[in-house]
Amino acid sequence: MAGKYYEEFTVGETIAHEKRRTVSERDNQAFCDLTMNQQPLHLDAAFAADTEFGERVVNGLYTMALATGLSVPDTTDGTVVANLGYDEVSHPNPVFHGDTLYARSTVTDKRETGDGERGVVTMRVEAFKVDGEDGTNGDDGDRDGQGDTLVCEFERTVLSLKREHAEQEAAEE
Repeated sequence: MAGKYYEEFTVGETIAHEKRRTVSERDNQAFCDLTMNQQPLHLDAAFAADTEFGERVVNGLYTMALATGLSVPDTTDGTVVANLGYDEVSHPNPVFHGDTLYARSTVTDKRETGDGERGVVTMRVEAFKVDGEDGTNGDDGDRDGQGDTLVCEFERTVLSLKREHAEQEAAEE
């Protein structure tokens, strides 16, 4: 388990997620098919060529889901009780097939639940597109976003296990 327990989150800390993914046409097509979103801007090359983007744009919900997925191993893998909400979502720049994305999360708030057995943690998740044709220009390996393009940001609020409570439950099983 790589996720953090409630006590291990610190308000203000930024977690750079090492995993990254190059988005393929197949990823975008499959996501659109699964969600029944047939928007031609995402799927029709001829239609998209006549837009301001000049090519198909990756579905923004896929971008947000990918950013969440990239963040899970370092934040909530095995320690989350539930995702409580996603707020203040924005997509300041488009994502295209072949773009490589990575994410970082900054803890913005945390509080214990009323029973003291769990905690609520809010993180600002940012997804960046690695700039440069070779996927390295502007990416210094620190996942700090310097020189890369912000493509999605949102707040993610989770209900997190506290270590002591999780260990007690495990001992009782």
